[in-house]
Amino acid sequence: MSEQIIGLQDWFQTPAGQYLLEWEHQQLESAVADIFGYHALQLGVPELAGLQANRMPHRWMAVQHAGAAQGEGLQTVDLLTDFAALPFPACSLDLVVLPHTLEFSADPHATLREVERVLVPDGRVVLCGMNPTSLWGLRQRRARLYQKLGFGTLFLPDCGDHIGYWRLRDWLRLLSFEVEVGRFGCYRPAVDSQKWLQRTAWMDSVGSRWWTIFGAAYFVVAVKRVRGVRMLGAAWRATPALAKQVAPAAQRMHPIETRKND
Repeated sequence: MSEQIIGLQDWFQTPAGQYLLEWEHQQLESAVADIFGYHALQLGVPELAGLQANRMPHRWMAVQHAGAAQGEGLQTVDLLTDFAALPFPACSLDLVVLPHTLEFSADPHATLREVERVLVPDGRVVLCGMNPTSLWGLRQRRARLYQKLGFGTLFLPDCGDHIGYWRLRDWLRLLSFEVEVGRFGCYRPAVDSQKWLQRTAWMDSVGSRWWTIFGAAYFVVAVKRVRGVRMLGAAWRATPALAKQVAPAAQRMHPIETRKND
């Protein structure tokens, strides 16, 4: 797993990696700016400042491996922890950001369940992931086939199977999350050259209109819903007092008159 993390850091320095980070940073910046609360947490990928635009007073960056916290231009790492066993009590965080976290998790189901545990009711989770149904995913699958034949290199970091967008939505629904935002991006072809990425920049606007679900990456914002929980405001204090009802008259008890003997 540590070798995969190092591979991810190296890949983020490539033209394609920088292109992806720029798109994801724009999505995160617009999404988390209006999410309010007190405690926010980002799990993994310190190359991406996912909480920079958020205004919560307590924000933390966590990684699973010490090697992920080393390098230039990274966010300050506050926690070194297992993502499937977070050091936070239940219902204590208002926002959790998962940039490619599930893709590099040994047990993505356990990680997502742990996120659900630590989030407060109506708390939000923000996720970024690679779309296997895209030009980038197609090149990755073809490269893996070539590697089995003894030649070729991978285009994306090797992190197992990428989690599809609809598959992720199913996981979220099973954990009582409601998806608020879901979008795709990065429609340029799977190339390693900055020159060709710039030449194909027009594909972003065309792709978002004509082949929406085939973007190289997706972005999801989901809110934790808890059935039976209702937040009470202060309106009940202003409820006018009900008019006093007339109490029913107490039934009078009449003494039994004894009949005098003649």
